[in-house]
Amino acid sequence: MEKLIRMPHGYACYRPPDYASALQAPPAQRSGRLTFGCFNNISKINDRVIALWAEILHAVPDARLLVKTVALDDRPTRQRLMDKFEAAGVSRQRVELQGRSPHAELLAGYGEVDIALDPFPYSGGLTTCEALWQGVPVITWPGELPQGRHSASHLTHAGLSDFIAASGREYIALAVRWANDIPALTRLRAGLRDRMAKSNLCDGAKFISDLEGELRKIWRRRCAAGAV
Repeated sequence: MEKLIRMPHGYACYRPPDYASALQAPPAQRSGRLTFGCFNNISKINDRVIALWAEILHAVPDARLLVKTVALDDRPTRQRLMDKFEAAGVSRQRVELQGRSPHAELLAGYGEVDIALDPFPYSGGLTTCEALWQGVPVITWPGELPQGRHSASHLTHAGLSDFIAASGREYIALAVRWANDIPALTRLRAGLRDRMAKSNLCDGAKFISDLEGELRKIWRRRCAAGAV
């Protein structure tokens, strides 16, 4: 049976691209209307996710939702997703669906997002790192399995554990709380890239040192067991 090795400072390391756009002020500050967003793979946006996001939009009646992912280039896919939001009581005027774009443009697209909503039970991984680098905090509800805990790991190592919900109710409460505190959101956004750059999540040297240390431990255990 395989043995899990727990990395002490996170299981992954993010290296932002040189072409990542500069941080922008939150769109809510510019327009007075808050925008939630999700740029994750559409397969992660299931009916439970839509139902919870609809509750958030009902609780923040002036907010809108931006969903951007390559699958939304397909018209029937866009229509099915829009139909589900409408069935949950969310007007199509409050939901914007966008498809594929070059990576630099995708990253710049976070300039139109105030708060990212992480899907569940399969959370974001790289998408969460990209949102944070672009100054957008991510609200996540981690599950029990590893695939549901990617965002929770990244947020923890970036010093943003306050954005990790313990339940669906808390997920909604966090979204509503931050949506109603634009000054705090603005301050957080302004310093988020610098915070992330100084965190374990972007410390490649520490990650390699941790990995080498764990590999040495594995080798020593095998030697001690006479397995070599």
